Amino acid sequence: MSRVKRGNVARKRRKKILGLAKGFRASLSVLFRQAKPAVYRALSYQYRDRRRRKRDFRRLWIARINGALFGSDLNYSTFIHLLSKKEIKLNRKMISEIAIKSPEAFQELVALVRS
Repeated sequence: MSRVKRGNVARKRRKKILGLAKGFRASLSVLFRQAKPAVYRALSYQYRDRRRRKRDFRRLWIARINGALFGSDLNYSTFIHLLSKKEIKLNRKMISEIAIKSPEAFQELVALVRS
């Protein structure tokens, strides 16, 4: 039977995993056996959190808008409902930015919605 020369295949595979593990702590970035599950776990967290980031930012914007509405007699849900009734097309990110950067403009928006 002829001899099978695997050459670079195993080394390339290991180097690819260890390259992905750069910056990990202790032996997780040096030893292949420890790096492999750490890299797989990190990649699955990356995939999950790319989707979760969108949810987290939306929750943050909603909390900011609700906090900015604290002085008025409106809450978040009625404010958004009145915005849609008045056909004011602003997304939550922009509304929260307005509330933070220029509270006067936000109060004008609240007054516009209420009228």
